[in-house]
Amino acid sequence: MLPPEQRPAVGAAMATYELDPLIDWLTDKHRDLELQDFIRGETLNGDWRPVARAVRQRLQGWRGRLGIHGPFWGFAIDSPDLDIQAVVRKRMSQGLDVCEELGATMMVVHSPFSTWDANNLALYPDAREKKFAAVHACLDAAVERAMQLGVTLVIENIEDKDPADRVRLVQSFGSENVRVSLDTGHAYFAYGSTGAPPVDYYVKAAGNLLGHVHLQDADGYADRHWALGDGTIQWASIFRALAALESSPRLIIELRDKGGIIRSAEYLAGLGLAR
Repeated sequence: MLPPEQRPAVGAAMATYELDPLIDWLTDKHRDLELQDFIRGETLNGDWRPVARAVRQRLQGWRGRLGIHGPFWGFAIDSPDLDIQAVVRKRMSQGLDVCEELGATMMVVHSPFSTWDANNLALYPDAREKKFAAVHACLDAAVERAMQLGVTLVIENIEDKDPADRVRLVQSFGSENVRVSLDTGHAYFAYGSTGAPPVDYYVKAAGNLLGHVHLQDADGYADRHWALGDGTIQWASIFRALAALESSPRLIIELRDKGGIIRSAEYLAGLGLAR
């Protein structure tokens, strides 16, 4: 067990209107923050800049790492349809506009891998290569711009059954600005419901390509986003795997009920895993 001062400080994900009750907690250890206002097209097509200006003002004095959850509703980043690819490129560019306005340095993007892929990609010649090509058609411009802005795109598991799939996809970009994201509840769903490996295996598969983790508890059946300690995830094994890394991924508590964020951090502290 690491001494308290060497344990990682966890941060949290929330919308800007949910900041006020947590701003002191975020600031006391300058915890990482992920803003989740900018995931829908209607928001990005609208006037979001006043929200960004207000949150910059609200975060004066806070010096943690800032990220956003990028857009994902209504599309997948591996669409082979040229018209849909144009929409994805637009949404990724809009997300990076938000990062530029906020000074955010990370944007979460959803993985394209499904449970169907895990069992069927090997059936078809060049299926994986075609999937990767479609992802690159959607993301290459965003990666180039992210490099210019100093933003890292992290690809989060959703249905991913084989954690190596996302690692290979990230490696295909050959860029320091594309990294792996892990959602513990999504991995636990895949473990409990589709025969995927345990959650700590996802950490080990990513290794030092892991740049971001969504921490949520669950039951292995659904995407619960429960407070940590309310489900059955084995946190000690995950944090042991994290402790072996040199990449210092952002550890972001992501809950449906934001009232459980501080309690979740205290739960990890009580286990001697984080602060």
